[in-house]
Amino acid sequence: MAKRRNKTIKILEQHLHIICFTVPYPVDYGGVIDLFWKLPSLQQQGIKIHLHCFDYGRGKQSELNKYCESVTYYKRNNHFAALCSSKPYIVASRHNKILLNNLLIDDYPVLCEGIHSTYLLNDKRFDKRKIVVRLHNVENEYYKHLYDSATNFLKKIFYARESNLLKKYEAFVAKKTCCILTVTKDDAINFQVNFGCEVAQHLPLFLPDSWTVNIKEGNGNYCLYNGDLSVDANSKAVEWMLQNVMIKLPQILFIVAGKNPSKKILQLISKQKNVELIANPSSEKMDDLIANAQINLLPSFSNAGIKLKLLNALFNGRFCVANNETIAGSGLERLCYVANTSKEFIDAIEKYYSTPFTTDIVEQRKIVLEKMFNNKLNAELLIKYL
Repeated sequence: MAKRRNKTIKILEQHLHIICFTVPYPVDYGGVIDLFWKLPSLQQQGIKIHLHCFDYGRGKQSELNKYCESVTYYKRNNHFAALCSSKPYIVASRHNKILLNNLLIDDYPVLCEGIHSTYLLNDKRFDKRKIVVRLHNVENEYYKHLYDSATNFLKKIFYARESNLLKKYEAFVAKKTCCILTVTKDDAINFQVNFGCEVAQHLPLFLPDSWTVNIKEGNGNYCLYNGDLSVDANSKAVEWMLQNVMIKLPQILFIVAGKNPSKKILQLISKQKNVELIANPSSEKMDDLIANAQINLLPSFSNAGIKLKLLNALFNGRFCVANNETIAGSGLERLCYVANTSKEFIDAIEKYYSTPFTTDIVEQRKIVLEKMFNNKLNAELLIKYL
């Protein structure tokens, strides 16, 4: 009987190392939402988490101690040597001997958050270790998009080099890891087809527990584009909307909201009487803008990963008009009106601007979103791979 009891205890006490490319708290930007909300979801399943995170400005966070058995912080190596490495900078700059030694103290499985956190795969001491990689993008494609959007010459050189190095490195990771878990179905297929990954599976994002489908019925009186306007790709999308869509619908009010708009955006908006700019809104103001808009406009020139603002709009906003790059591999196509050309965006806006948002549409959103983004079920799926 004693042996059986001990065996039961061992099964219940499952330990897991998680390597985070950054400190996953506070949850103040989209890139850390999945990182943070995975922690309480795994803890609720009985997993004892040993968190290792790279701190380059966010600082130690006591909140993480609520969900982890241990939290260890490491400095990111921003020296010139990391930039000149034969490995991608986002990987080389996170090479840390102390981290590797800490992982070797036991034989617990390891979850690497992002390709950034996979330097241990280059160390033969981990060849027989259970290692799963959680990907947030196909990073070589993401950096290619950054290259295409960048206007600064030095940035373009860095992005081009990083993209080339990442393509080689992702092929290496695909063959070294036990399993790759992606945030979109398309990313999983990409790793299977282009990198010969034997086990690449889609695992939906972990979202805040407070995210429930909460949409106002009826009508709003404006269309909204929101995003970090200091990011080249978002700035490019806004400029395209202003010059090809908004200017052709003078009877409709458009609001552009986001951080640090460029001078070019300011100049373009100043010439259009039907467009209002809300620069650097608070999170409360942004939530209000999304909830009260009649249409959330979601154009993108990058199909990397899944767009958090798409999910935010679907959980909290009325009609969503998005292009293929925004919804690629998300499985959310049926909840959006898909438009790719300026004419298709104009047609969609004219169609839905005066169409009431009904209870039936809200219920359709609930069925899809609450099934796909179920933290408990997704935690159970993650544990199976670990």
